[in-house]
Amino acid sequence: MEFDLIWLALGIAAAGYFIGNGLKNFNNPDANNIFSEVFSDDDNEGHELIKENDVHYFMGISKEDAKSLIQDYPNIPHVSINNKIYYPKAKLRKWLSDLGA
Repeated sequence: MEFDLIWLALGIAAAGYFIGNGLKNFNNPDANNIFSEVFSDDDNEGHELIKENDVHYFMGISKEDAKSLIQDYPNIPHVSINNKIYYPKAKLRKWLSDLGA
């Protein structure tokens, strides 16, 4: 019985700590917590590479149009690894939005 009360007290203390910690930033919508940093989707997207053969899927155009676009704009963000061309997803998205603007 005494052992159960210790666990109950520890649980109440932990809950009080986490609730109090959450209330500190209750009126601050820009506050970040450790979970938002760990599970952020944007971090992984910045490092994702698209193969040259698949870039037309990302752009939503035909293969021929993608090849033509790549030839017309040699400044398109790309990286060459072992003589293969890859396109960083986040940089390509920004480049396409700048191109359309």
